[in-house]
Amino acid sequence: MPSARRLSAYPLGIPMYSNAADIIPVVEALLDKGAALGTVLAFMMAIIGLFPPEAIILRKVLRWPLIAAFVGAVAAGILVVGYLFNLVL
Repeated sequence: MPSARRLSAYPLGIPMYSNAADIIPVVEALLDKGAALGTVLAFMMAIIGLFPPEAIILRKVLRWPLIAAFVGAVAAGILVVGYLFNLVL
């Protein structure tokens, strides 16, 4: 059964404003503190992949149902990747 820490890793990362280069020190600190690799990876992917202004930008070319499908697919992928990394490593 997944723990609350693992489930909360990616939703907490969504509203953070960052990019791939800025998140590396945060990821390194989390790993040094003992966080699981899959959890940290899900957190990092959520920050980069599900940033709310991205949905606003997509709104100019897509309708809300497609944006919702995109967010759902990316969120599901992030969860799967996080769990797989935690299982394998």
